[in-house]
Amino acid sequence: MTDLLEKAMTTARSLSPEMQDEIARMVLAFMGDDTSVYQFTSEEEAEQDEADAAEARSDYATDEEVRAIWAKYGL
Repeated sequence: MTDLLEKAMTTARSLSPEMQDEIARMVLAFMGDDTSVYQFTSEEEAEQDEADAAEARSDYATDEEVRAIWAKYGL
């Protein structure tokens, strides 16, 4: 293991278990592991399914709706 990677692992040991797992997922994904980096909650999966269905129906936001979102966030 290189000195830099050893330093990164030493630093990671001081992080919360959740952050350590997140780092591990990113490293594994970078190395080509098939495990997903992020695991959707059941609510997020349902929201994504609805978004996919809306896309299949060509049900997109109108220009006015998009401008309203941009304005909300100062864009």
